Amino acid sequence: MPEETKGTDPVSPEPSSPAGAPVASGEGAGSGAKASAETSPSSAAPTVPPTSVPAAKAEVPSAAKTAEPAAAAPAADKPATPAKPAVPATGEKPTAPAAAKPAAAKPVPKPEGPKPEPWEAELVTRLRSQYGSGVKEASTYLGQKYLVVDSSIVYEILLRMRQDEMFDYCVDITAVHYPKREAQFDIVYILYSFHHNQRVRVKTQIKDGERLRTVVGIWETANWLEREVFDMFGIEFDGHPDLKRILLPDGWKGYPLRKDYPILQQDQEWVHINLGIESGQ
Repeated sequence: MPEETKGTDPVSPEPSSPAGAPVASGEGAGSGAKASAETSPSSAAPTVPPTSVPAAKAEVPSAAKTAEPAAAAPAADKPATPAKPAVPATGEKPTAPAAAKPAAAKPVPKPEGPKPEPWEAELVTRLRSQYGSGVKEASTYLGQKYLVVDSSIVYEILLRMRQDEMFDYCVDITAVHYPKREAQFDIVYILYSFHHNQRVRVKTQIKDGERLRTVVGIWETANWLEREVFDMFGIEFDGHPDLKRILLPDGWKGYPLRKDYPILQQDQEWVHINLGIESGQ
């Protein structure tokens, strides 16, 4: 078969290499690969018109946009600054919101305190058998025993307590003022028996201006005790050997332990009259 000539160099057809065969390097290998791609229908890719597939616009993040989250990360850790209240256009200062009023606490009921209990003893039985309703009450309160007797028989009761019941010591005589009550004063005799090792109070009630019989003849210690009751409350005791003030000056006006007594007024008056100065009270 006659050879084809192109110019001065002869051109010979080259055999196609089977699939997977090594391709010789050099110019021959390149021309063989080109011929194989042109002649092999399976490996030839179909030609797609350039206008049939829209070109996808791939956004490539710029360096500035990529760095934004890293730069903003530390700012998220900072606490947000509270916004300042807007000032009215008139220049008035904004008023703070009124604080909520606390709920009113419910009143707690007070627990009941101790109450007097009946005092039953042979002494009480003997006195009631003789004086009947003249012994108005016999009770004990927090371990303290007391009798409430009528004022008309209080002297007889006290004499019997000394002679028959062996209460040989008059510890104290005092009074309590109740201005709103008809019988305004309680007179309290506190007695003690060394023989029985027992303490008993004997109480009676009198009106303002009513007098009691002195018990100085029963207990000599009653002398100064009755004087103190007279000095502080103005209660007089018939038969007292020397009933006069014992704590306050003789010219003092009024009786300081009465609940309606204006003590500051009387103090200032006495100091001004007798000392010629103003009281420091």
